[in-house]
Amino acid sequence: MRSDAPSLMPIFRSRHQAEFLAHLLQHPDVEYTLSELARIIDVPLSTLQREADRLADAGLIRDRKQGRNRLVAANSANPATAPLTQLLSLTFSPLPVIAEEFSIVAGTEAVIIFGSWAARYAGIPGPPPNDIDVLVIGTPSQLDLFTAADRAQARIGIEVNPVHCTPERWATPGDDPLIIQIHQSPHTTAYSANGQQP
Repeated sequence: MRSDAPSLMPIFRSRHQAEFLAHLLQHPDVEYTLSELARIIDVPLSTLQREADRLADAGLIRDRKQGRNRLVAANSANPATAPLTQLLSLTFSPLPVIAEEFSIVAGTEAVIIFGSWAARYAGIPGPPPNDIDVLVIGTPSQLDLFTAADRAQARIGIEVNPVHCTPERWATPGDDPLIIQIHQSPHTTAYSANGQQP
């Protein structure tokens, strides 16, 4: 499966490569099988194997065999690891971080990222995002939403702006201009309680 250079950070060969490396750098002490990572970042295993070969050859990841499994992890000894971690945390880490922080908020049914970050993630060129716009579908409290936003912001270093709506409003926006705009613009689901697109 061919993947174009990501608009979020076009210095990477592909979005798959950037997401693969971002996940490993976010969890530097964890070894993953390639099958696990393929499921986590939703990439074909064959694509991930090729990216693992490239990154291992460059010394950015460590890999080893355990039986029939190939285990991979970030190579913290590489001098490029620290700056790459910082760069990727600003560009590709928001999706899993937003999912982690907002999914634990009581009353959350789904979490959607929209705005400039979602547009870059979808491959639409433009300037780097200055913030991350998050829509929480459900019945969370405002305090819990802003607390989750603060936690996410502390982890990724970019301002996080949460808004929320009910599942009914998401399904039938009526004359709500923000919900209509989100439906019509690039957006990505970071979390869904039932595992389906809202």
